[in-house]
Amino acid sequence: MHEELRLDNQICFRLYTAARLITQAYTPMLNELGITYPQYLVLMVLWEQDAQPVNDIARRLLLETNTVTPLLQRMEKQGIVIRKRGKEDKRQQIVSLTEKGKAMEEIAYSSIPAGMKEKLSSCPLHLEDYLNLAKELDTIIKSLNI
Repeated sequence: MHEELRLDNQICFRLYTAARLITQAYTPMLNELGITYPQYLVLMVLWEQDAQPVNDIARRLLLETNTVTPLLQRMEKQGIVIRKRGKEDKRQQIVSLTEKGKAMEEIAYSSIPAGMKEKLSSCPLHLEDYLNLAKELDTIIKSLNI
């Protein structure tokens, strides 16, 4: 057996498992909003800055536009966002929050951060540990996102 191929020696397995379990922890809270985790990510981008081109949303999420477009189509059918052609460039689609999408920010803020804090309460990490972990993950993401 090659040591480099042992599952216990794989950082990628830990990252994959942590991401899957964190997403799973979000699911009940997001179900109450009627959205998926990827839709939640889109909403967070739009809550930071509304009325963005699809390309900018995809770039911010490190996704391809052909991955983001079906999410936006479903969100539009749910009445969360609206897509319009750009004023200067008609090929560009601008995504904006509807009133429902804007209202979801307060609902999410009132339940999701506290809910995740509660789910992670048995974890011995402190805020500083999470901030350091985020910096380390940003370094990995930056080095792989060429």
